[in-house]
Amino acid sequence: MKTKQNNFLINAPMHVFVIIVAIIWIFPTVGLLITSFRPSADVASSGWWTVLAHPFNFTQFTLSNYRDVITNIGIGRAFVNTLIITIPACTLPIIIASFAAYAFAWMEFWGRRFFFILFVGLLVVPLQMTLIPILRIFNQLGLSGSFVGIWFAHAGYGLPLVIYLMYNYISGLPSEMFESSTIDGATPFQIFKSIVLPLSIPAIASITIFQFIWVWNDLLVALVYLGGTPDVAPLTVRISALVGSYGQNWELLTAAAFVSMALPLIIFLSLQRYFVRGIMAGSIKG
Repeated sequence: MKTKQNNFLINAPMHVFVIIVAIIWIFPTVGLLITSFRPSADVASSGWWTVLAHPFNFTQFTLSNYRDVITNIGIGRAFVNTLIITIPACTLPIIIASFAAYAFAWMEFWGRRFFFILFVGLLVVPLQMTLIPILRIFNQLGLSGSFVGIWFAHAGYGLPLVIYLMYNYISGLPSEMFESSTIDGATPFQIFKSIVLPLSIPAIASITIFQFIWVWNDLLVALVYLGGTPDVAPLTVRISALVGSYGQNWELLTAAAFVSMALPLIIFLSLQRYFVRGIMAGSIKG
């Protein structure tokens, strides 16, 4: 009993610190959320914290801000465009990286170490250096301003990191499984499909979170390769345009921001049980 009390006293400062940091992070988000449901006149005349005063009244909130940004301002179309961009841009690099990481970790072929170092070395190449050369290639191929072009761009930019993370996980799998499967006559593809993929679900889930959030929140790559055309513009491009067009309409900007935040938050909460497992699994071997 005394040991538990001592442990509680020792860990109490850490718990308090974590709670304070969590409140600091959540507090502005709560303010933005409340602002997104307030009428324009109320936002202009009083701070968001005034709605928490007693007595609390639900009639001071409205859904008109969300209706305006989704239907009238074009955030609804931008949300669909972002989905069209993000799903293939996450799926392609993860599929390719899974095969590549398995080959680098457990298959013998000429130049394996050289090519792995080459891929990992691409992590240090600044993304901005590649924008103009790749944009010129896309213009020549007719891919600029299209979803196909942005899929290839995001897949290419994400591959080095995804391969590296998948390699760390797959290379840590027990070698006995591969040896016994090979003795039983399994082909490399059968081993990959039946052993590597099922065991790599935590790593794939955590990488999916990283890639999804990066692509979903990307502005620079989308702006360069897609431009500002409303037919293909994602949420980040549309919201950045709102800042200039509706800079004083905070209720519309916050509503658009929360439309953009909703799906990544759902994805993270759905896959969070795999997140720590996938990140930590590749760091400890043996």
